[in-house]
Amino acid sequence: MRQRPTVGNILLWLSAIAFAFLFPHFGLIPVLFAYSIPVLILLWLVLKRTKENFSSIGFNPKKLTLHSVLVGIAAGILLFAFLNYVFFPALNKFVLLPKANLADFNSIRHHFFNYLFVLSMGWLIGGWYEELVFHGFIFTRFEKILSKRYALTASFIVTNFLFGLYHFQLGTSGMINAFLAGCAYQALALRYKRNLWYAFFCHGFFDTIGLTFIYLGYW
Repeated sequence: MRQRPTVGNILLWLSAIAFAFLFPHFGLIPVLFAYSIPVLILLWLVLKRTKENFSSIGFNPKKLTLHSVLVGIAAGILLFAFLNYVFFPALNKFVLLPKANLADFNSIRHHFFNYLFVLSMGWLIGGWYEELVFHGFIFTRFEKILSKRYALTASFIVTNFLFGLYHFQLGTSGMINAFLAGCAYQALALRYKRNLWYAFFCHGFFDTIGLTFIYLGYW
């Protein structure tokens, strides 16, 4: 029988989730993507309190395999094609949505070195960091907090709803895209025994295609 977490742990987890969700948007550290450092330190300390670590929530180095690389990349390509050439074109026939706000990426348009830098950060922050924070830490904390009967489903929905909101700067279309992509990343990890390396490669390659489209001027 699963042991219920203490009130203290629940409050600590919820506080850590709020910090991880809000802090990156405050712009308090004047260095690009440096917000990830205090967030990761906090999550590491919170996990340590319950004798957990990054490996125990999905990023186990021993589970990094060629299969996770190939399946993740293939899934990223299929997901990108589905969302951009099937889902959103179909949705726009019923609801006219504004295009995602990509102003944050104007600096990489036809600028190769900026593109390479943002692409590398896309893998490190968009891929590894966001997967660890959302589909690793936040998802597993909600699973522990919520009733066992509904824990998996409710945690899945809440985590990816937050993941969509986290990308609010991209506008309505961008948040919907992030919600659906987040669901796909999470489902892929769950399909392979909660191995986040599958989600990491899917997320990273999905972002790679998008950033390349922006760099080349297609978006």
